Amino acid sequence: MKVFLFPGQGSQYVGMGKELLKNNSGKKLLDESDEILGFKISDIMTNGSKEALKKTEVTQPSIFIYSVILAKLLNKSFNPGAVAGHSLGELSAIVAAGGISYHEGLNLVKKRAIAMQKACELTRGSMAAILGMNDELIEGICNNIDGIVVAANYNCPGQVVISGELRAVQIACEKLIKNGAKRALILPVSGAFHSPLMNPAKKELEKVIKNTTFKNPICPIYQNFSSLSETDPEIIKENLINQLTGPVRWNQTINNMIKDGAKTFVETGPSQVLQGLNRKINPKIVTDQAVF
Repeated sequence: MKVFLFPGQGSQYVGMGKELLKNNSGKKLLDESDEILGFKISDIMTNGSKEALKKTEVTQPSIFIYSVILAKLLNKSFNPGAVAGHSLGELSAIVAAGGISYHEGLNLVKKRAIAMQKACELTRGSMAAILGMNDELIEGICNNIDGIVVAANYNCPGQVVISGELRAVQIACEKLIKNGAKRALILPVSGAFHSPLMNPAKKELEKVIKNTTFKNPICPIYQNFSSLSETDPEIIKENLINQLTGPVRWNQTINNMIKDGAKTFVETGPSQVLQGLNRKINPKIVTDQAVF
């Protein structure tokens, strides 16, 4: 079984739109994206600065646009047995699998980015990567911190990202190091993604997602919230809503795909972030980079 994987925030790079312009279909979809978003994201993706690409309202659409257009340009090469996406990438995966249209998907990404940015401004949050520690130990220590801090991304063995209130994350990092973590690195992010601090965004997006008609996808979608294969449009909706405040179970997702018969992995996005994680999850699996 060949599976296609779609990355999330952090996979963007300066000039990432130039490759898409080389293809007439890619240019057409970029132009459509400008119209949907109401600003020239194509200019930012093609010639924008690193700082411009870091803004949440630009970053999320840019990665989605690149990833989905790449999947569309693969033509016959894009014949997935299953798809999955890391955080934001889950929306790219759903669109690529035909669950919703490109237009609907980009609208959801736009609203998701704005809602998450608003939630970030309500409470000062942070995230930190915890390296070299057992998942259960991390969860136990976070559960005993005074304040909101939770495991947000189970990226691979020995790498978990925690998320929550700034002070709670800082205290958690200190305690995790004292209890055996190799490193605790505060991440340069604008807020506490995949934590209860995203509840305002979840409430806002829930209405939009529930009012969007999801179709049966062309293949199973492995979702972050459950890490399991899903094809039921209503379950896909619920998991997508819960993903905003729930953890990204990437390690579990890749292992479940392997158990279900995944043999070939293809990262469909602007960089090689997921390839690095997959090597740590299972050194025997090879993840290729999609090209057009």
